[in-house]
Amino acid sequence: MDAAPAIARWPGIALQPVAWFNLVSASVGMVGLTLGGGMGIPADWLDGSIFDSYLWPGVILGVVVGGTQALALIAQYRRFDLAWGLHAAAGLVMMIWIFVEIAIMLVWSPLHGVYFATGLAQTVLAVLALGAWPRPFLRRTRRP
Repeated sequence: MDAAPAIARWPGIALQPVAWFNLVSASVGMVGLTLGGGMGIPADWLDGSIFDSYLWPGVILGVVVGGTQALALIAQYRRFDLAWGLHAAAGLVMMIWIFVEIAIMLVWSPLHGVYFATGLAQTVLAVLALGAWPRPFLRRTRRP
């Protein structure tokens, strides 16, 4: 049996729990920021930003971050070839969200590290699913 299909398959399997975690987290964050009044996050952390409340950041979190996660999962479950590219984009969107959030609020939390790591993991797994894993791993290119 050829080992290549198993290598190509594991990133796709590993992407599902990461994307689901990111989707659920973004959805809970959206609800907490929009309906929950900011989830106890001090409003003065938004001083100097374009936002006067957590309503719009919550909407952006749910629609943009959560939406890209949902699109990637839907594409994967429907076996669209575009799924791996959408997963890579969703991971990048998650990392950009965290970077911009820290830049606006000038506050760091361990959760920022967790969500940046899940975005990075999702992007790396998607790139591997796209075929960036050389087979065999240590094969060398011959010189002409």
